[in-house]
Amino acid sequence: MEKETEDFYERLKNELNSSMTWPSEYLFKFIVPSESNKIEKVENAFDQMGAVIETKHSKTGKYTSISINVQMQEAQEIIDKYLELSTIEGIISL
Repeated sequence: MEKETEDFYERLKNELNSSMTWPSEYLFKFIVPSESNKIEKVENAFDQMGAVIETKHSKTGKYTSISINVQMQEAQEIIDKYLELSTIEGIISL
């Protein structure tokens, strides 16, 4: 992992630990190209976690926004999800 990326996730982890009590609900937001396999990959990453998942297509239909509200146990679990999903081509994490 690049140093810049490592620094970003370290700052995020520190911010999450100082602003939240664990376990806590967390809202993930992603934008992916509207390809069913990419949307499924995101949804499957939260399978069996009791997540509430909402999807919305862009006006042109090229992109889909995915909001996922889920109970997370600690900040590192959130970081791990972002890293896991970062391998999906074209995904944008918000």
